Amino acid sequence: MKKKDILYKVLVLISVATVVSGALQMVRPALVLGVIGGESTATSRHFFGIVGMFMVLFGGAMLHALLSVTHHRVVVLWSGLQKIGAFVAVSLGVGKGLFSVLALGVAGFDLMSGMLIFLYWLTIRNDS
Repeated sequence: MKKKDILYKVLVLISVATVVSGALQMVRPALVLGVIGGESTATSRHFFGIVGMFMVLFGGAMLHALLSVTHHRVVVLWSGLQKIGAFVAVSLGVGKGLFSVLALGVAGFDLMSGMLIFLYWLTIRNDS
C-alpha cells in the first residue's frame, strides 16, 4: 500500500472522528466540557455547542472532499487551517487555566491532524 493511500485512509478516519466528536459537543457540550475540565455555564455550553457545529461542518467538508472524485484543494487547505486553529485555541485555553491539561491531548490530536492534512494537500497539489 502506498504512503498516500495510508494517509488518505487516516484522513478519512480523522474526518469521521471530527464529525462525530463535533456532533457530541454540539448536542452534549456539558459532557465534553466536563471531560476537558472546562467550566460549564449556560454561556460556555452555548459557545461550545457552536464550536461543535463548526467541527461537524469542517469535518464533513473534509470528508466530502476526500470521497469526491475531484481534488478539492481549497477545502483541504481550510480544513487544515481549522485544525491548526483548534490546536492554538485549546492550547491557549489550557495556558489560561480554562481547561485541564487533559485538553492538551485534544490539542495534540488537532495539531497532528492539521499537519497530516497539509501533507495531503501538498500531495494533491502536486497531482494536478
